[in-house]
Amino acid sequence: MIKAFVELWYLWLLVLVVFIYRLYKAKIKGIIGEKTISAFLMRLDPTKYKVINDLMLRVDGKTSQIDHVVVSNYGIFVIETKNYKGWILGDEHGEYWAQVIYKRKEKFFNPIRQNYGHIQALKQNLQEYPELNYVPIIVFSIDANLKVKTNTKVIYSVKLLKTIREFTAETITEQQKEEIYAKLLALNVRDKEARTQHVEGIHKKKAEVANQVSANICPKCGGDLIMRKGKYGDFKGCKNYPKCRFTITN
Repeated sequence: MIKAFVELWYLWLLVLVVFIYRLYKAKIKGIIGEKTISAFLMRLDPTKYKVINDLMLRVDGKTSQIDHVVVSNYGIFVIETKNYKGWILGDEHGEYWAQVIYKRKEKFFNPIRQNYGHIQALKQNLQEYPELNYVPIIVFSIDANLKVKTNTKVIYSVKLLKTIREFTAETITEQQKEEIYAKLLALNVRDKEARTQHVEGIHKKKAEVANQVSANICPKCGGDLIMRKGKYGDFKGCKNYPKCRFTITN
């Protein structure tokens, strides 16, 4: 009787774990991806590179959350991580990229655009350093098959350290590096409520955009969305092109 009860308890525990994993799968994968990159960045020379993980800054009453920032003598590296698998399709300017696994296609916001917003947040908070060199890097796990055409560095995680070390021209003095690092640490928003509101705001914005796209309304300018043909298949684009360049993979 006791043995049967224990076996049943283990079964229910397993079901609960599977349920929780499926419910928070995307979040769990994201955390794993960020922790992996954090581990890579720890291998950088700490006398030359100052690493800040999960940096949140306030900008004009809003918040901007950055996966990783590396402050160095060679520039400010702004790193966005994506822990996706399958084909990754996209370009520099499209509003959305696509993840393709077999015949299933899922869209996600262009990480280059996302990282551009992060750089603007940094610039707003570091206005006393107008000449800083910001280096955007988008990092995918090795489970992804990158099929993107970009000028921005979009790389696999195993290439991250090599990519950072390619920059050897010193553009930031030792004193500036220490000052910038200290300031960003001081500005980092750690309040749990603020971080929760940030995530809720992202979900709300995604829902609003999805509703507009489903109604064939451009969320960027309010124009009509029409079907177009591209190198990797059909996609929706704004009728007001080239004035508005909003696109979304169908």
